[in-house]
Amino acid sequence: MSLVIGLTGGIASGKSTVSNMLKEMDITVIDADVEARLAVEKGEPAYQKIVAEFGQDILLPGGEIDRQKLGSIIFHNAEKRHLLNGMVHPEVRKRMKDQVEAAVERGEQFVVLDIPLLFESKLTFMVEKTILVFVDRAVQLQRLMERNDLSLEDAEARVKSQMPLADKVALADAVIDNNGTVEETRKQLFEILEGWGITT
Repeated sequence: MSLVIGLTGGIASGKSTVSNMLKEMDITVIDADVEARLAVEKGEPAYQKIVAEFGQDILLPGGEIDRQKLGSIIFHNAEKRHLLNGMVHPEVRKRMKDQVEAAVERGEQFVVLDIPLLFESKLTFMVEKTILVFVDRAVQLQRLMERNDLSLEDAEARVKSQMPLADKVALADAVIDNNGTVEETRKQLFEILEGWGITT
C-alpha cells in the first residue's frame, strides 16, 4: 500500500524546491497548482463556471483565462476568492485522486500531493502524513518580492491571503525549516522520509 504524503507551505516558502528534490528521487509528485491550471483550461467544466461568474473581461484574446487579471480580483476580495475556489477545487481534487489511484496501482512506495492550501482547504483527508516547508515571514516577503517583482504592499496582500506559516506548524506531521541553505533543506527532507520508513 502506498503512503500518501501532503507537501505544503506558503507562497515563496520554498515548497517547489522540496517538490523538485522529491522528483529527483523519482517520486511521483502530483502538483495541485498544475492540476488547477489544467482544470481551468478552455472547455473544462471549471472554465465555463469561471467565465459565467467573472465575465469575458478576464479572458485573453485567445479565450484563455488571464490568470493575472483574475488574481488581482481575488487577492483583494475574500468573497470572490472563496467563490473561485468553490469552482476550481472540486475539479482539482478529482484529478489528483485519479493520479493517486494510478500510482497505487503501479505499486509505488509512496506518492506526494503538493498542495499549497492543504490546511486552509481542509484537504488533509486526502493524505496520511503532512510535511510543511517553513520560512520566517520576513524571508517569505523578501523572496516573494524578488521572485515576482512585487511591491511590499502586493507581497503582503498575497501572504495575508493564506494562513500564516506559523499557524501551520502545529498542524503538520513534519516541518522543514527552509531559512537556511538548500543542502540543509535536503538533509531535513531525507531525515523525515527515513523516519517514516521510506528508503530514498
